[in-house]
Amino acid sequence: MVKLQFKFKNNKIISLEPTKIIVLSFIAVIIWGSVVLYLPIASNPDQPRIRFLDALFTATAATCVTGLTVVDTAKQWSYFGQTVILLLIQIGGLGLVTITTFFRYFSVKK
Repeated sequence: MVKLQFKFKNNKIISLEPTKIIVLSFIAVIIWGSVVLYLPIASNPDQPRIRFLDALFTATAATCVTGLTVVDTAKQWSYFGQTVILLLIQIGGLGLVTITTFFRYFSVKK
């Protein structure tokens, strides 16, 4: 089994199996999407400010390509917010596994 190892300045080595890398990247994309959707620029100025939990749910649903929403996407989100949701759908649709494998393949030292 191939493991990705990180060595820190204090000589501590952390090794990650591919499954852990995939799960951590999936979580990272969802957290990134949640934070960006929570920004004021992502919401429509005519709508009330969205709660972080709603932004987290929207980012998770978009990344998992489930289509679930807690707010009306056309009304709540600005064009920037809709673009972020579209990017999350694309990342989830392409498959985070594919993207992670791609970067893993090119990050291996030969």
